[in-house]
Amino acid sequence: MPITTASRLLAAALLALALSACAARNQAPVAMGNDDDDAVCQSRGYAQGSPEYVACRKDRDVQRSAATARSDRRQRDLGEYMLNHPERP
Repeated sequence: MPITTASRLLAAALLALALSACAARNQAPVAMGNDDDDAVCQSRGYAQGSPEYVACRKDRDVQRSAATARSDRRQRDLGEYMLNHPERP
């Protein structure tokens, strides 16, 4: 195999590896701790079905959605910055 073909295969493999890191993009943000909402709300002393328990679950859902939106916005802003400033690595 000529050296150019081997280097192209290596480059393609590295590119595939780098792109595969994006495959898990929709995981819950680490800042939320990936805790079980039910266990967290019950550990705070709220009984299942109580208004406090329902509010706790809603709050955790809102926090998770906000964290995901912030993460997506940062990723989009970074992409736009990279497109608008190709001279800076």
